[in-house]
Amino acid sequence: MDRAPTPPTGPTRVLVIGGGFAGLECARELAGDDRFEVTLIDRTNHHLFQPLLYQVATAALAAPDIARSTRQIFAGERNVTVLMDEIVSIDAAAVSATGKSGAVYQADRMLVCVGARTSWFGHDEWEKRSLGLKTLADARAVRRQVLQNLENAELTPGSAERAKLMTVAIIGGGPTGVELAGAFADLVHRSLKTDFRRIDTSTLRVILIEGSGRVLEAYDEDQSEYARRRLEKLGVEVMTGVRVSDIQGDTLHFNDGNTLESAAIIWAAGVAAHPLAATLTEPADRGGRIRPEPDLSLPGHPHVFLAGDIVSLKNEDGSPVPGVAPAAVQMGQHVARILQREADQPGRERPPFRYHDKGMMAIIGKNAAVAKTGSMRLRGFPAWLAWLFIHIAFLVGFRNKLAVLLGWAYAYIRNEPETRIIVGDRDGA
Repeated sequence: MDRAPTPPTGPTRVLVIGGGFAGLECARELAGDDRFEVTLIDRTNHHLFQPLLYQVATAALAAPDIARSTRQIFAGERNVTVLMDEIVSIDAAAVSATGKSGAVYQADRMLVCVGARTSWFGHDEWEKRSLGLKTLADARAVRRQVLQNLENAELTPGSAERAKLMTVAIIGGGPTGVELAGAFADLVHRSLKTDFRRIDTSTLRVILIEGSGRVLEAYDEDQSEYARRRLEKLGVEVMTGVRVSDIQGDTLHFNDGNTLESAAIIWAAGVAAHPLAATLTEPADRGGRIRPEPDLSLPGHPHVFLAGDIVSLKNEDGSPVPGVAPAAVQMGQHVARILQREADQPGRERPPFRYHDKGMMAIIGKNAAVAKTGSMRLRGFPAWLAWLFIHIAFLVGFRNKLAVLLGWAYAYIRNEPETRIIVGDRDGA
């Protein structure tokens, strides 16, 4: 148990850096409480529902369906100020942060939840040769690349070039990679099969590459095997036990000496904490994450809290707290409750963070998913239904919930997603 620092006089100024699940939840818990003046800063002007990002990438949903203006969320909360700025440095001792704009933000308490970025495992040069999937811009880039490749294949007479254009290589067999592969397979085999005249979209190769022995390694072995069988039934080529050793242009080189040519290389293999995390204290792992105190405060700085993807924590049983939305939400709630407790009873000991496992889910195309929570294991259609309802429930805002629900219903009945539009950077996608 950690003892709280001396409370400030007047309303407590709380600076929340990052508008993801943790930051949003903390600000929402403190909203409407006159004991706090909350400033929420993010480099974008929206809260992004990242679990559905792959559906924007695969043309199943439009970008506005999974994002909502942060200002709109807090429009009626007078004690919450939303600012769009990119924090470039943090002074934990002074409880202050400096933005790219040059502004300095001073506070009494701070929550740092700046999220994660794609990790290329020490090969940052691969970033220019592959597509990540962490932001709406990334998702639009993936969608644009795959759809543009099909258009180019329609115009290309050469079989070798056409084969490269009609190959989608997805690196990483975790939930993101599996969901992407299943969605792309559904897209080309169901939704696009009548759209083209010179090419047969059913011949498009979707290849999922995983370095370990099985996909969805965090799940039970029978669930991983089910996912693989389901993907292969959809037409996905699953490669396991093979690692990428280099990416040169449109060519993937593997550690077994083989190569693969693809005009759409999507990197879904790993994440690393935001670089700001490393400026606060020594990282606890190779991903750059930080090990906080049990109450989620930064070691040596009880006024500063950490949450979300920059945190490295373990459950009471020794298992790591996963980098998923429910964990980030619970961290944001935990920090807000500590601040509220200290406002009520200054000097009160802080409780440690306890993660309540909500389980894991991964969808594998239409009508199929796997779910793992506690002792319960689901797969197939029941898991798919559970996945749908849980993701709808977690979306922020009624409009987003309705738009996603109607979009899914239309696509389910007609097999025709309505976001198959190619737009360039200048078109504003």
